[in-house]
Amino acid sequence: MLPKFSYVRATSLDEAVRLLSSDDGARVCAGGSDLLGCLRDQVFECSRVVSLTGIDGLRGIARTRDGGVRIGALTTIADVAADPTINQSYPGLAQAAGELASPQLRNQGTIGGNICQKPRCWYYRGDFDCLRKGGTTCHAVAGESEFHCILGGAGCFVVHPSDTAPALVALQATVRIAGRRGTRSVPMEEFYVLPNQDVRRETVLEPHEIVTEIVLPRPAAGMRSSYHKVRARGAWDFALAGVALALQFSGNRVTAGRVVLSGAAPTPWRSREAEEAIIGKQLDAATAAAAGRAAMEDAVPLRRNGYKIPLFQGVIEEALLAIGRA
Repeated sequence: MLPKFSYVRATSLDEAVRLLSSDDGARVCAGGSDLLGCLRDQVFECSRVVSLTGIDGLRGIARTRDGGVRIGALTTIADVAADPTINQSYPGLAQAAGELASPQLRNQGTIGGNICQKPRCWYYRGDFDCLRKGGTTCHAVAGESEFHCILGGAGCFVVHPSDTAPALVALQATVRIAGRRGTRSVPMEEFYVLPNQDVRRETVLEPHEIVTEIVLPRPAAGMRSSYHKVRARGAWDFALAGVALALQFSGNRVTAGRVVLSGAAPTPWRSREAEEAIIGKQLDAATAAAAGRAAMEDAVPLRRNGYKIPLFQGVIEEALLAIGRA
């Protein structure tokens, strides 16, 4: 059951920030698909919903002066997936957006909302006083942990739900944020908060702050990107295991790049171990298999999710071989 709350449709970014700053129970609403679910599940309290849908400046995809791309936070996932510039220059992001949820949700959900989602852990979303909600226990440790994390848990074993966020981390995107103290830019890799940093938070956003846009740098020469995802069902589901790649090639050899996992950790998880295994090498079967093994060296599964280790190894190997042939 939804709680009682007031609804305000802000007409400017300044008004939205002011409304969020003046009420400790205020929550920002973009597409609303995650917010309404959180309110129904009583994940947090809410006295005021501040809608951003009246702020046209937060929509759209455009080239930047240096050859990169700016994506407004209210741009829908469907628009990101279909945009010709994104498909040409950042195919990994287009693939991630296209595999996200269902067509209905891709047309409703926004890129800003997608990267700011709350975890989908059934204990966090259910009637449990879990660690992330201020309790003393992560119930997944002794409970049902099939879909929980194997890296970066540190007491809380949620999995970050976004598909676009790993692709954006791999592509070295920057998040631009507005708040009552002005604006700031944060690299996507530094946007997320691990449980050992603050178990109650997912991102560095303050309660009064709003994501306004995401900026992608101009792709380096020889850059290739991709996103591969495995899920329990062919549609709708979140990633059991996924990998975003953004690799720079000289001929057939990898010279630089990033490997970022989805479905593995409480944040999009950059695997420097996998990167070290492939940089300076050709992506043959032996190298790809070695990268998969390296990515899982530090994995610590719970009682019911040990299957994720070989699954990730296979997904990483498959993705690397595919991008090597591109």
